[in-house]
This record gives sequence, structure tokens and C-alpha cells, in this order.
Amino acid sequence: MIEIMTYAIIGILIVMFILLIVFCILYLKSKKKENHKSNVAKSTNAKTNKAQKNYTVESVFDFMEFDKIEDNMICTKNDTKYIMVVECQGVNYDLMSQIEKNSVEEGFIQFLNTLRHPIQIYTQTRTINLENSIQTYRNKVKEIEESLEKEKEKYEEMLSSGNYTDEELKAAFYELTKNTNLYEYGKDIIYNTEKMSLNKNVLNQKYYIVIPYYPEELGDNNFDKKEIRNLAFSELYTRAQSIIRTLSACGVNGKVLDSNGLVDLLYVAYNRDESETYGIDKAIQSGYTELYSTAPDVLDKKMKALDEKIEKEAFEMANQKVTEAKSEKEMEYQKKEESEEDLIAQLASMIIDQNKSIVGKDVAENAIQKIKDETKKRRGRPKKQALEEGGTKENEQEEQTKKRRVSKSA
Repeated sequence: MIEIMTYAIIGILIVMFILLIVFCILYLKSKKKENHKSNVAKSTNAKTNKAQKNYTVESVFDFMEFDKIEDNMICTKNDTKYIMVVECQGVNYDLMSQIEKNSVEEGFIQFLNTLRHPIQIYTQTRTINLENSIQTYRNKVKEIEESLEKEKEKYEEMLSSGNYTDEELKAAFYELTKNTNLYEYGKDIIYNTEKMSLNKNVLNQKYYIVIPYYPEELGDNNFDKKEIRNLAFSELYTRAQSIIRTLSACGVNGKVLDSNGLVDLLYVAYNRDESETYGIDKAIQSGYTELYSTAPDVLDKKMKALDEKIEKEAFEMANQKVTEAKSEKEMEYQKKEESEEDLIAQLASMIIDQNKSIVGKDVAENAIQKIKDETKKRRGRPKKQALEEGGTKENEQEEQTKKRRVSKSA
């Protein structure tokens, strides 16, 4: 028994030792899988973060050199600089005399000597867009045409009435001729302008003086952004007016661009190709400044179109059926009108037959036979001949009236 117990205990210990080894192996494998999963998750997050960094979407304003246009000024990044622009009208220097050239040069030297701040001279070449001018000409010519038509009618009335003197007629004819010539001249202008607009080589140069202002010029201060912007506007406007006055000495006129002018200037600068065919005014009207546009649902639009189609076809069908019904009644009336005499004869024969006992059998049969003979005779000749033999239509109606009276009396 002791030996058996000893072997049993040894066997149990061996089995427990084997189970412990298996448990350790399984634990190590599960730990290894968990570490692998965590490493995969970390690498995936790292790749995702890397992809996000590489494909971050930035605003278009980050690529622009300014933030906004306000108070006739261009405000650059974080209000670090303010810009005002003066548009100048150029002079034709080559066609001037030597004295005029000297005067222009002296005026320009004076302009340079009076500068106390940096400026930038900017030239912009644009293709002339004559579409707005052509539309303006068309509107004017249309007004002239309407006025000309009224004057023509008035002049014709004066001629036909005969109540005006020769001097008044001459004055009216002179005004009519003058407006006619003006109308023809306006049409020629439109034709020539449209022909000129086909030439893409018609260019126009615009000259600008760019005036900057830096808030650092104020030195150490405790002003907020609104106060700094107001001070910048005052200083830039003073500089711009000073430049305009000094440029006038050399015959160059200038003006300060407003906010709309600055928008147009920047639009052409950033969109040189598109600005020739699609100006800033059309871009604003088309809603290019909006982020998105909403439209009705497609099914709603189709449903609305289908309702309109059903309503339209229903009206057409109603009109058609009413017309057909009217035509049927008219045909029935016409048919009854054509067989009026036959109906009268049939009714007369019935009346005589019903009153046979009163008028007598022989008289009734004789009367019915006469009606039949007249009917056969009438059916055997054309309607026109019957009218001619029987007289006019009024006489025929009188005869029919007499027959009715006779039948009633019978």
C-alpha cells in the first residue's frame, strides 16, 4: 500500500508539473499577441497622423498677401501694413513740344523731391472690354428710335390736318431730319464699336502709385486695432492727396481708389486671363463670393413640371370636347333643319289620320295622298329649283305656316 501510495503521489506531481508548464506557455503566447496588437495600433495611428499632416487643407486666404479691403485700404496680414492706391491718368509725352516736356520733367522732379515716405509705381495692362459701352450705346439708340417714331407720327398728323403753316411744317421736318441723322449716327457707332471689340489687341495701360503705412511708425503706443486703423487711414489719405497735388504740376491727374476699385485692381492682378472675358462685376453677380448655392429638389421640380403638363393638357382636352359637342349639336340642328319639310309632312299626315273620323275617311285619305305626292315631287328636284318655283324663302315659310294652321284647325 505504501508503494502504491508513493507511485500515485509521484504521478500526481508529474501531471501537475506538466500542467504548470502548459499554462506558462499559453500565458506567454497571449502576452506576445497583445504586444503585437498594440504595436500595430501604434503604427497605424502614426501613419494616420502622418497622412493628416501631409494632406491638411488650408484656407485660400493663407496664400493671399492681404486679409481684407476696408475703408479704401488694403489690410495685410494681421494688420501689419496698410496700403492705399492712387490711380493716375497718363500723359502722351512723345507728342509734347520741348517746352512741355521740360515742364513735365521739372514737375516730376518736384514730385520726387517732396516724397518723405516709400512708394511703389505699378503699371497694369488690360484688354479693353467694350461690352458695357456697346450696351450703353444700344440703350441710347433705342431711346432715340422711340422718340423718332413719335416725331414721325406727329409730323404725319401735322401734314394731314392742314392746320399748320409752312414755317411750322419746316421746323417739324428739320427736327425730324436731325433726329433721323442722329439715329443713323448711333447705329454706325454701335457697328464700329462691335467691330473694334473683335480685335483682342486693343490694350489699355493703367498707372498706380502704391502708398504703404506701417503701424510701427506710431512708435510705442497703447492704441487698439480700431484706433490704429483710423490713424493709418488719416495718414495714408494725407499722403495720397499730397501726391495728387504734386503730380498735377506735371499734368498728371490722379484719384484715390475706393474699395471697389481696389477689388477690381486685385482681381485683374490675380486673374489676368479670366479678367479679359469675365470681369469682377459678372463674378459678383454670378455669386462667386458665396460658399454654396441651394436649389430645389429634382423630384420636386419634376413633380411641378408634371402638374403643369397635366393642367395644360386637361384644358386642351376640355376645349376640344366642348368644340366637338358644339359641332355635334350644330350638325344635328342642320340635319333637322334640312328635313324640316319632311317632318312637317309626317306630322300633318299623323294629325289627319288621327282626326279621320271627324273629317271623313275619304277626305282624310285624299289629303294624306296629296301630302305624299307633294313630298315625292319635292324630293325629286333640287332645293334651288324648289325655291325658284315656290318663290322666295319667305314665301316658302308662309306656305309652311299655312300648312301648320290647317293641320291645327283640322
